[in-house]
Amino acid sequence: MNLFNLSLKFNGFPITKAKKHLKTIQNKNDDELKDYIKSKKQDIVAYHLKHNSFYKSFAKNTNPLEWETIPVMTKSDLQQPLVNRLSDGFHSKNIHLNKTSGSSGTPFIFAKDKFSHALTWAIFFDRYNWFNLNLNRAKQARFYGIPLDKKGYYKERFKDRLGNRFRFSVFDLSDIQFEKNIEKFTNTSFDYINGYASVIVQFAKYLKQKNSILNSICPSLKACIVTSEMLFEEDKTLLETQFGIPVINEYGAAELGLIAFQNLKNEWVINSEDLFVEILDEQNNILPYGKEGRIVITSLYNKAHSFIRYDLGDIGILSKKSTIQKPILEKLIGRTNDIVLLPSGKKSAGLTFYYVTKTVIEDSGNVKEFVIQQLKSDTFKIIYISETELSENEKNNVQIAISKYLEPNLNVIFERQEKLDRSNRGKLKQFKSYL
Repeated sequence: MNLFNLSLKFNGFPITKAKKHLKTIQNKNDDELKDYIKSKKQDIVAYHLKHNSFYKSFAKNTNPLEWETIPVMTKSDLQQPLVNRLSDGFHSKNIHLNKTSGSSGTPFIFAKDKFSHALTWAIFFDRYNWFNLNLNRAKQARFYGIPLDKKGYYKERFKDRLGNRFRFSVFDLSDIQFEKNIEKFTNTSFDYINGYASVIVQFAKYLKQKNSILNSICPSLKACIVTSEMLFEEDKTLLETQFGIPVINEYGAAELGLIAFQNLKNEWVINSEDLFVEILDEQNNILPYGKEGRIVITSLYNKAHSFIRYDLGDIGILSKKSTIQKPILEKLIGRTNDIVLLPSGKKSAGLTFYYVTKTVIEDSGNVKEFVIQQLKSDTFKIIYISETELSENEKNNVQIAISKYLEPNLNVIFERQEKLDRSNRGKLKQFKSYL
């Protein structure tokens, strides 16, 4: 049953149309593709200059025909009420509404028009097919977080059911939980694993301690797809050894969709069908292939919300082997998360704080940036920049969320600052442990 396709159609996302459109893009030759990218870049800029008051103000001196006159957009530019950023004719009934993960420490709410969101999923279908994974039928072992509030929890569980996936805990990385994971793999015919790199690596380390290979426990497994965090080469080797299956690096962002996906030749292929990816230096000059710089991305189809020359906050290199048909991401720097170690001995993924910090993410854009530091096993500091100081009620909500997602009796220190310390590459790491 094509349950995933049906769920997308039911929610108004034209997946069949999107898949057909994707094929027309992929069937273009080099010259046609070059003209297509140039045309789509100009078209999306012209559209937002005409129909989006936020972008019209932001890029008032832009000439759509001269790409380098177009200003680079950062996450902080988008931290204002969503209603200010929507294009004419778009509202809550005809958009896909979501929040960024906050993994960069700069969260905001965003929107995508329904065709743009459908095209994002068409690209996911296409890439997964490289490894004979059909999203309508393949059973997914999902290592992602989940909201613990009743409404959010059951919404995600319902989506899991439609998506033919089972969600494993990332909030509890104990040996007891890993034993439960093994039991589930023993009794379920999973086709692939998908989730946070750091959590999956912890599971693989436990399997190594037990001298167990996962695909001998679950022979139906075909692949492991890691996302949301960097995967170091030694960790990839560990996963391939302990799982006995290919390990695939996926690079994406909620607001953009799939950015890059490793192919069967272990090349990290950039999505050039609905995105335009550039590497820029600190002065916003375009760097040639092989040079390291800021990853800046344009969403070529999203008419509801402008993501034009959008600085994602990551650093990377496009390979010198890149072509117009196959741009290749040679290296991605950033997106690493530490493991949280708690007084009880429990371990959790650093991305657990995404679910904690959602309690302070408001559409008003009050909280601009934040980082979390673990000072002791039971003490955490939340350093944030905001227009107004967090109220006692908001601080209490954060404390409650930390107790819910991690464990009770943890100390939380709040510190409001004018500026946050960043890495020498301008990267803001959301979680840092000093243990």
